[in-house]
Amino acid sequence: MNHAVTYELLHKDKGTGARRGVIHTPHGDIQTPVFMPVGTQAAVKSMRPEQVKDMGAEVILSNTYHLYLRPGHEIIREAGGLHKFMNWDRAILTDSGGFQVFSLGKLRKITEEGVRFQSHIDGSRHILTPEKAVEIQNALGSDIIMAFDECAPYPSDRTYIKDSMDRTIRWLERCKKAHKNIEYQSLFAIVQGGMYKDLRHECAKIMVDMDFPGYAFGGLSVGEPKEEMIDILDDCIEDLPVDKPRYLMGVGTPDYLFEAVEHGIDMCDCVEPTRIARHGLATTSQGRLNIKNKKFEKDFTPLDSECDCYTCRNYSRAYIRHTFKAGEMMAAMLISNHNLHFLVRLMANMRMAIEEDRFLEFKEEFYEKYYE
Repeated sequence: MNHAVTYELLHKDKGTGARRGVIHTPHGDIQTPVFMPVGTQAAVKSMRPEQVKDMGAEVILSNTYHLYLRPGHEIIREAGGLHKFMNWDRAILTDSGGFQVFSLGKLRKITEEGVRFQSHIDGSRHILTPEKAVEIQNALGSDIIMAFDECAPYPSDRTYIKDSMDRTIRWLERCKKAHKNIEYQSLFAIVQGGMYKDLRHECAKIMVDMDFPGYAFGGLSVGEPKEEMIDILDDCIEDLPVDKPRYLMGVGTPDYLFEAVEHGIDMCDCVEPTRIARHGLATTSQGRLNIKNKKFEKDFTPLDSECDCYTCRNYSRAYIRHTFKAGEMMAAMLISNHNLHFLVRLMANMRMAIEEDRFLEFKEEFYEKYYE
């Protein structure tokens, strides 16, 4: 089968599992490993699409659950699809909404059919099934669509995880049958299994045999210690094909990104850069910086002297602190711009280090400054 989205492996780091590649999509190529900025509701918070593009982002992520509830996928279809609706002409990946509905707690009920839930917006009742999740994503027109899976909480016992994983596999079969727009969109599978390696192996084998153009690890970075996540990646990454992209969902801090890439992950996403920006926190080469700190009141240097983003070229810590204290939207805009640019550039530097077979050396150099 010819897939809309394909992966090309360009180079593998000699000292680690890190991979340098490119994902080909109907809306352009994505250089990997990549960090994907999150535009949950068809907008990267406090950023214009042009700004996100200018910093070098080649793909963004949006969310099925949120766009289904507001404004509705039919409105986006009528607008010509998500790309036209939000004025983004590069690749888009849409999450299936599984994580969001499972996060609703008492507002949702899981059955074999799907998940019945109440909207967090107005309390209206809905059901999201594998077929519905794919139908919504087909209407959105994203390049990469994600299967509807059950995201089990951490920690969960083995019986719960096994039942959840088996249901995710059955739902995946239904997603595959429901997916109609194969020529322009590719459906990625999500490997579940909690912290149980044998279940992860079992799940991956079944899903790989079903032949999807890409695979994600779900149910990681959900509260478990970082060492457990690394252990699962270390043990299970080789279950996935070398000629398909590998996606670790919900990862977006430098330490987690380094570990993911070192173990062979190609794609990561997280809301963290813009979320922490709204709280006055910036990620810099010298570690995390809290702009609310009084010591920055008369600090006229940039957030990060090694950064060439729009914010660091034009504004000082003192000014950004002032706008934050004054309650101006400008503060979140400037820090968000910096945080996203920082991670996009970090991934570009990782790609270069992989090409030069010096990934671990680059990681050590970064950590020396970041944790000093």
